[in-house]
Amino acid sequence: MRVLGIETSCDDTGVAVYDGARGLLAHQLHSQTALHAAYGGVVPELASRDHIRKLLPLIQAVLAEAGCRPTDITGVAYTAGPGLAGALLVGAAVGRSLAFAWGVPAVGIHHMEGHLLAPMLEPDPPEFPFLALLVSGGHTLLADIRGLGDYRPLGESVDDAVGEAFDKTAKLLGLRQPGGPAVAAAAARGRPGRFRFPRPMTDRPGLDFSFSGLKTAVLTAAQKQALDAQTVADIAHAFQEAAVDTLAVKCERALTQTGHRQLVVAGGVGANRLLRERLAERATARGARVYYPRPEFCTDNGAMIAYAGWLRLRERAAEPLGFAVRPRWEMSTLRAP
Repeated sequence: MRVLGIETSCDDTGVAVYDGARGLLAHQLHSQTALHAAYGGVVPELASRDHIRKLLPLIQAVLAEAGCRPTDITGVAYTAGPGLAGALLVGAAVGRSLAFAWGVPAVGIHHMEGHLLAPMLEPDPPEFPFLALLVSGGHTLLADIRGLGDYRPLGESVDDAVGEAFDKTAKLLGLRQPGGPAVAAAAARGRPGRFRFPRPMTDRPGLDFSFSGLKTAVLTAAQKQALDAQTVADIAHAFQEAAVDTLAVKCERALTQTGHRQLVVAGGVGANRLLRERLAERATARGARVYYPRPEFCTDNGAMIAYAGWLRLRERAAEPLGFAVRPRWEMSTLRAP
């Protein structure tokens, strides 16, 4: 089976072709970062319009790169949620229309399911079951992954996602967007010890997260200082240390609670170098191993949707002709094919 994957959940247009026998044949991504930079965040209407402009040319380019004709595609997968409603509708409408025109099955994929399966695209993938940490601009989630569609949430953020906290911290400090790479770059120049921020909810049992208080602590510190370059770097350093420590503590607890020896980290924040170092330290101490997708697949991409679609379509999980998107979609509602 050869599946075309389409990702348009937010501000990245991703397309890929995955072949069950040969693996990933081609993938391309168009980023809207420059488009939204002037607004300090993603503008939903602009995101939708840009998906409309870019998606069909990107599909043509990916098919050409993969050496495929439309008749070679045997299934279509598209992100059906969660995400921005207008952006999701672009990918869903195009994906379902192509599947109808080509006479092949189609399936809507949960965006975060795509992320947690992304490490399966690597040469040495994890095996079910495993613990997963999903960390992105819109999600912070720890889940016990028993198998395809069998996802049991263990803890999530009760307010801001960790990626959102990185973005907001960058904005407070006058750094560029997206905030994750910008804060990490500034933190590398920061001096340890000048600031110390709280590690929210690590002083109590449980696996839920909270990052709004950490963001408020950054705001308070920034308001009390003249934000010269060194102060910005010092605050960024302290923020990153606090955010990473919080994630690492919760992951260590979850490994203990579940007994798993595999930890999958997916989502854009998973590319953070300090997070990778801290998780490796804690996992190794417990005899566990950490798996990541390659950096280009940490952020939104079509490859993870194509792969997740292939897994589900392989089990005959095709959907009826009509389609719908789900801007809000709890992972706990997913089921095995």
